Amino acid sequence: MAVYLVERELPGITVEQLAATLRAAVAATGRLAAAGTPVRYLRSTFLPAESRCLCLFEAPDPATVRELNETARLPFTRVVEALDLAP
Repeated sequence: MAVYLVERELPGITVEQLAATLRAAVAATGRLAAAGTPVRYLRSTFLPAESRCLCLFEAPDPATVRELNETARLPFTRVVEALDLAP
């Protein structure tokens, strides 16, 4: 499976709202995985100065990641394939 980056523009988001957004992503991932769709939420990074959140998912294709975010009603700007270069 490939890794996909989801970019979110979240101006004015509070810490509580950000936590709720991440919980929604985790829950949607669990629902899709339980239904047999191979998808995994990896992690997120929030850039407070830019009001942007970058989330990484492992999935078979970008359409699965879009479906996950749309189902969870999470705003996103784009979904692009990424290389996860963790040491």
